[in-house]
Amino acid sequence: MDITKLQNQDRNEFKLMVQDHQDLVYNTVLSFVRNIEDAEDICQEVFVDAFHGLPKFKGESSLKTWLYRLSVNAAMGYLRKQNRQKRAQFLTSLFAIEEREDISDFVHPGVQLENQERAIILDKAIAKLPDKQMIAYRLRSFEDLDYETIAKVMETSLSSVESLLHRAKQNLQKHLRIYYTHNMID
Repeated sequence: MDITKLQNQDRNEFKLMVQDHQDLVYNTVLSFVRNIEDAEDICQEVFVDAFHGLPKFKGESSLKTWLYRLSVNAAMGYLRKQNRQKRAQFLTSLFAIEEREDISDFVHPGVQLENQERAIILDKAIAKLPDKQMIAYRLRSFEDLDYETIAKVMETSLSSVESLLHRAKQNLQKHLRIYYTHNMID
């Protein structure tokens, strides 16, 4: 991949970049938003942002790391927007009586059928983590990134990533322990 051509917005080089990295971007976004259609839309936005941002790309990190960062930022922006909309809908629902639609549980397409229930429980626990812990945990567990790459994607120190992952694991253990304690069959 020729970074100079990309920075000069060479469309053929950009098409190659998209082909080489579309799975990375899609899987990263999907692991955060948990909705196939939304993930596809966000991926398009990521690549549009990448195209416009490439002239400013300094090469301080690898192209792959930069794309991870764009993907995570886009996914988190989407989630923040969804949360604002949910709060607004909640306030609206306080003043209006209407049936609320039950949101079905999302399961990543790669999860085996017999593991789907556990995946749903784990995904809900991960969603309860603070944003930085959730990002670090998803990048490590779902994208299999090493700590150094996670630090670059999150623009933080290696020790911060270690701390975030440690706290995320502790919080997940706590959430899952509470869930399984309250939902055990006697």
